[in-house]
Amino acid sequence: MISKYEIFSAVVSSLYHDIQKIERMEMAKYGLKGPHAQCLVILDRYPEGITATRLCELCERDKAAISRTLAELEEAGMIRREDRNGSRYRASLTLTQQGMAVADTVAAKARLAVELAGTGFDEREREVFYRVLSIIAGNLHKLCREGLTKTEKEKE
Repeated sequence: MISKYEIFSAVVSSLYHDIQKIERMEMAKYGLKGPHAQCLVILDRYPEGITATRLCELCERDKAAISRTLAELEEAGMIRREDRNGSRYRASLTLTQQGMAVADTVAAKARLAVELAGTGFDEREREVFYRVLSIIAGNLHKLCREGLTKTEKEKE
């Protein structure tokens, strides 16, 4: 019998793999890579600009990965950094006109992908699914922060 863990981990891995593949396919049209998609979409939500630190939090990616992605986006003319006090530290990141155009297209494709992936659900089921998925993510974050041992003791 397949355990819940095996099903859960296999399904989550499969979802992540498919999301990455879709991102790679879509971003290749612009000479970019999959990780650029999420950054562009998030930066599009913050026209006033955000810091790389905040972008790391929103993307839930490590600083080194975001730093590489931002350097590539800057080189491609998709973003600009507005240095503060002559320093790139805590610079405000904003999209260029070209970046906004690509981000809008990518966001539209992402909405379509989510809509197509949710085929077969009514709106109520979709709301329950995202609520439950968010709870699972929160619980896993807690496990990562606190470890299994501490969490097990709380259940006793």
